[in-house]
Amino acid sequence: MTFIEAIILGAIQGLTEFLPISSSGHLVLAQHFLEIKDAGNELEVLVHIGTLASILVVFSNDIKSILVNIKSKKNQSFVFLLLIASLPAAALGIGYKDFFELLFDDFYIVSKALLFTGFILCSSYFFKPKNKYHNINSAILIGIAQAFAIVPGISRSGFTISCALLLGINPKDAAKFSFLMAIPAISGAGLMTFIDTNGDFSLSLSVGFGALLSSFLVGVISLRWLLRWLRKGKFHYFGIYCLFLGLVMLLK
Repeated sequence: MTFIEAIILGAIQGLTEFLPISSSGHLVLAQHFLEIKDAGNELEVLVHIGTLASILVVFSNDIKSILVNIKSKKNQSFVFLLLIASLPAAALGIGYKDFFELLFDDFYIVSKALLFTGFILCSSYFFKPKNKYHNINSAILIGIAQAFAIVPGISRSGFTISCALLLGINPKDAAKFSFLMAIPAISGAGLMTFIDTNGDFSLSLSVGFGALLSSFLVGVISLRWLLRWLRKGKFHYFGIYCLFLGLVMLLK
């Protein structure tokens, strides 16, 4: 893999990890059109680290507030709900890891999943927030939505935020919960991929650093952009893009 290819894949990961358009689906597309047969597990680890760092930077104040006031019942309850919401994806990802990996080679599956993502995102236009708060039931349902997003082409952020909006949670709290619950999800995915490498990294230092840095920088920009679009009520716009891309892939 060349330095430029690593930067491109890192930037795509950083952009699509947070925008509700499916990072896995876009990486499949990028590797197909760039004719990269195998991006390598080590690249996945590095771009996961980059996007994880993006969340820590953008939500640094929220994370700091939770940690500093961890003894408060409100923060303890919030952390507990985040952990509960992380369980479905963890169980499904570990139990059916080999099955989901096969889906990344199926262009047809990815295109159908993007169409499904587009439908859900467009439907979110009709989800009216009611300023409800997260509870054990909403955490489980949002966690199940995150588990579905293991399928390439289904957006993790798109599904989890849409689910929260459907439950009446306001966009700001929906986004905060979605991206904070991404910390254990992305960390777990990165750890599993790292284990698969058996500690054998073949990427050069420059290529690896380029992928990590581009995923981090683009991740920060795309995450802040998405938060602004959510506040403006334009979340469903991303659904139109996913529908278009899914149709193009399906007809290819």
